[in-house]
Amino acid sequence: MDQNSFKYSYKTKTKENLSIAVYNTGIQQCESGHCWGPGLRDHYLLHYVISGKGLYTCKDTTYHVQAGDLFVVFPNQVVSYRAEEQDPWQYCWVGFNGTEAKRLMDLTPFRPDCLILSLHNDAILQALTEIYEAWGNKPTDELNMIGKLYLFLSQLVGLQQEVREENNITSVYIENALKYIRYNYSHSIDITSIADSIGISRSHLYRVFIKHLGISPNDYLTRFRINRACSLLRNSDLTISNIANSVGYDDPLYFSRVFKKVKGVSPSMYLHTMESN
Repeated sequence: MDQNSFKYSYKTKTKENLSIAVYNTGIQQCESGHCWGPGLRDHYLLHYVISGKGLYTCKDTTYHVQAGDLFVVFPNQVVSYRAEEQDPWQYCWVGFNGTEAKRLMDLTPFRPDCLILSLHNDAILQALTEIYEAWGNKPTDELNMIGKLYLFLSQLVGLQQEVREENNITSVYIENALKYIRYNYSHSIDITSIADSIGISRSHLYRVFIKHLGISPNDYLTRFRINRACSLLRNSDLTISNIANSVGYDDPLYFSRVFKKVKGVSPSMYLHTMESN
């Protein structure tokens, strides 16, 4: 595929009754600010950004798209996209539809809330290139394009399987991390010991917690300990010093500072509030 040429090829014949068919395919080196839309398509359209950058807008949300990204336009959805002024993108694309198109797209990672995949995947680019290079007006060309399209979609379905496997592994990591905290919070554990217990790095543990729980592992551990301390303040006769030790803090003064930071009041004030109620 020529990286510096402006090319496009369209299949304009209506093919809604086929299981799947290529409607258009092409490659374009966009000029600065080149845009399309707002408008809608009557078919699925997938762009892979080869180089440069651009903006993609769908449902009043604008996404910054760059080289290595694959973005989707769903049928009958108003969108617009525009090349950046300083570093306009070059992309290749395929448009398709058919009676099986939705079912196949449902097997991929794309969803209404997931319109862009950051891939940097040479195999995806190669698959799109092969669809483009198979274009022609003969029946054999059409069948060849459809075959190449199925191969391209099979790669996207494979990505979804990888996402599911990653999510399953991540779920195990989170479950084991939370179990470790639940069983060991009263000891001198830290993020390193949690990560070591489940066999991943500190940075990986951090990313897992942020992505799936929306909180860092250190903040989760702190809140878990402080919530447990609140329960002891309400339901036991232990001193604040003993409660601090019971939830993993050797220094009562440090415990009090952390408690106030999380709850907004000191442990003694919290206890006083509970007693007054």
